[in-house]
Amino acid sequence: YSVIGASLLWVGWFGFNAGSELAADGLAGAAMMNTQVATAAAALAWMFAEWIVAKKPSVLGIISGAVAGLVAVTPASGFVNPTGAFIVGLIAGVVCYLSAVKLKHAMGYDDSLDAFG
Repeated sequence: YSVIGASLLWVGWFGFNAGSELAADGLAGAAMMNTQVATAAAALAWMFAEWIVAKKPSVLGIISGAVAGLVAVTPASGFVNPTGAFIVGLIAGVVCYLSAVKLKHAMGYDDSLDAFG
């Protein structure tokens, strides 16, 4: 069910980012493409960071990376090119993974539902 929920969130985010343009023009299209690129890059970056650090990637980790990418690209979705969106996604995925892991360990927080990251 987590993957279904994340997929619905991902699809809905296109309307959020592109719909903010209030027109069906090139800027809305760029926002949609950049949303897709950054989200995919962040999901993969989280997966590879988790693979390197924890020695095994998880589906919940990939979902968390996708959400990190959605959030990170939102302010810039209509104003960067796809390469910039890719870089935003990569940075968001790795930084959010490392931050979540370090904060959980530093706080001694047992996150059995993986709600924190």
